[in-house]
Amino acid sequence: MSTLTLAYGRPTLADRVFSRRLATDIVLAVAGAGLTGLMAQIAIPLWPVPLTMQTFAVLFVGATLGPVRGALSMALYLVLGVVGIPVFSGATSGSLFAIPSGGYVVGFVFAAALVGWLAQREWDRRWLRTGVSFLLGSAVMYVFGLPWLYVSLVGLHVPNALGTTITSGFTVFILGDILKAVLAGILLPLAWRGLGAKK
Repeated sequence: MSTLTLAYGRPTLADRVFSRRLATDIVLAVAGAGLTGLMAQIAIPLWPVPLTMQTFAVLFVGATLGPVRGALSMALYLVLGVVGIPVFSGATSGSLFAIPSGGYVVGFVFAAALVGWLAQREWDRRWLRTGVSFLLGSAVMYVFGLPWLYVSLVGLHVPNALGTTITSGFTVFILGDILKAVLAGILLPLAWRGLGAKK
């Protein structure tokens, strides 16, 4: 008799610690959304997009929970913020259309799914692949975030909206993305080794 679960496919890091059960999956998804909201408050208040540790949390949740639970966790985070719980950066909430960085939040769902999918293929067990998976997840966020940011800046009548989009929505974050990927490349393989993962 199979146990009802939101997880499928190969085990991820969370499955080495917790059994796959629906109740556990829900708790993990809620915890992932909570972690993302908490990390969103660790921020350097840049405009129009703040620099936060939120994106690291998004990718970490995806890597540890896998594609389905990771994506559901980020979807929950998005919904919590939209309905008024102050989980977005700066303890804000509300419509994503009201904030220039709303596209990045939408991208969180897909980035977590991609990194989770790669983690199921053991990309989180070696430092280089882990780092690459985090950089790919960051790229997914940009795919959603940059066009959204550009449209928002045009709507705000910001001069040179395209240039501002590139510098304020992409260039200033590159070094941070690389550092987060390096951090993940250290932490996740160490966690697997600590849990006795087979090589």
